Amino acid sequence: MKKIIEVQHLSKIFGEHEVLKDIDFSVSKGEVVCIIGSSGSGKSTLLRCINLLEKPSGGQILYNGENILDDKHDTRTYRTKLGMVFQQFNLFNNHDVLSNCMIGQVKVLKRSKAEAREVAMKYLKVVGMEQFINAKPRQLSGGQKQRVAIARALSMEPDVMLFDEPTSALDPEMVGEVLKVMRELAESGLTMLVVTHEMGFAREVADRVVFMDKGVIAEEGTPEQIFNNPTQERTREFLKRTLQQN
Repeated sequence: MKKIIEVQHLSKIFGEHEVLKDIDFSVSKGEVVCIIGSSGSGKSTLLRCINLLEKPSGGQILYNGENILDDKHDTRTYRTKLGMVFQQFNLFNNHDVLSNCMIGQVKVLKRSKAEAREVAMKYLKVVGMEQFINAKPRQLSGGQKQRVAIARALSMEPDVMLFDEPTSALDPEMVGEVLKVMRELAESGLTMLVVTHEMGFAREVADRVVFMDKGVIAEEGTPEQIFNNPTQERTREFLKRTLQQN
């Protein structure tokens, strides 16, 4: 399978604190990779480095074989290839649902309004939010906001979708509707990199699970390997603790 993103020897230092240490991993086309681990293990920072919301302190990030940290690389173009879904939705509160899904297409991809509308409607249907196109974010539930945020990211038609704990800000009864959409996207063959604390989702949907601990990748493998037969003591401890809570 073709590798879309390859992370090599990536590090990130905040002040005195090394948050990411010598990270190596990759995401191939059509693959769903879930990153799990305790709070503070570096999961979200890794995602934010991959889409350059944080500047890595060292190492390389290859996108289709090219190091995007080279000065000659166009960061803006690269960013359009990655869809990002945040914990807190990050919708534009003064725009309605349809406009939220059109604005990036028109401003960044330079699509016409007619084309942007067509694409936005296509993806709002995918997430089951097409009947809410005139609603403002404040009129929506958390689950609905997150589904709009997913549609907005999909409307840019990225190569890879990045999800940063997309259900952590939701009430428990709304988690299911967002995970259902994500399951359907995974089944459609979308390339996805998901930071999540939803162990059931990681177990059922991921092709590969990456366990991070204290800024390093402690273990990675298939869901079956990681959940049924982890090799590392700290993976076992994390799963025991997490699965007891659920």
